[in-house]
Amino acid sequence: MNKIPNRQAICEVLMKHAETDKDIVVLCSDSRGSASLTPFANAYPEQFVEMGIAEQDLVSVSAGLAKCGKKAFAASPACFLSTRSYEQAKIDCAYSNTNVKLIGISGGVSYGALGMSHHSAQDIAAMAAIPNMRVYLPSDRFQTAKLVEALLTDEKPAYIRVGRNAVEDIYSEENTPFEMDKATVLSEGTDVLLVACGEMVRPALDAAAMLKEEGISAGLLDMYCVKPLDKEGLVEAAKKAKVVISIEEHAPFGGLGSMVSQVVGAECPRKVVPMSLPDAPVITGTSKEVFDYYGLNAEGIAAKAKELLK
Repeated sequence: MNKIPNRQAICEVLMKHAETDKDIVVLCSDSRGSASLTPFANAYPEQFVEMGIAEQDLVSVSAGLAKCGKKAFAASPACFLSTRSYEQAKIDCAYSNTNVKLIGISGGVSYGALGMSHHSAQDIAAMAAIPNMRVYLPSDRFQTAKLVEALLTDEKPAYIRVGRNAVEDIYSEENTPFEMDKATVLSEGTDVLLVACGEMVRPALDAAAMLKEEGISAGLLDMYCVKPLDKEGLVEAAKKAKVVISIEEHAPFGGLGSMVSQVVGAECPRKVVPMSLPDAPVITGTSKEVFDYYGLNAEGIAAKAKELLK
């Protein structure tokens, strides 16, 4: 069972490149431990800035460093980064088109028992609504590493959301198909298409396997690139299916489900059913307990698919 969270994968990639690329700078808001970035801070103190609990300053200073030619990676809990520093993300990063990569750690319901104040169920919608801001939710440590490697080669702003805990591997070190801003096809199907992002890819993959055992053909897209959404890949897969289900660790409005519905409705009309967190304060508990409660697990996804295909 994998014990390496996606946040650690980010640190490992940044450390590998920081040795030779002194323009890489990492900033934290009293969150180096939570972000698994302590090793980076210890190894490259001259390329690390601790801002303290000041998310707005974190983003603005990152943008200033980017304007000076630095490759800024700003890490903070997703619940705070996407709300407290929203104006700075909008103006200093996106509007100014600066090379700042915002890393939302402990996204979704990762903070579990801490409740709604620490949940980030609105961040996809908020960040995706900002022009020039890209939004990524990698599904496992290997895809996370590939994504960070790719982001190091461009100079555009982006928001990357990762969870707190390690997730079961989807890919492997030897086999991680990755193309920037293109969804990964994990299976093809003619009955139902599952479109998932982030930590929801694993239960969707398991659901597809369960459905296959019952003779139901399920396609699955790992839509790590929520914005820009891979419209071409989505339409191609949706055309083959009878119904489409989106699965996300997010509120029901403005996230992956909304984007999938817009594209499928316009390009190849199919019934699109979103599976998400509710439009209400989420129950407290571990991520698994929350997912199980709301049916965001393999059994719940498979059951929804069978219900829609009756």
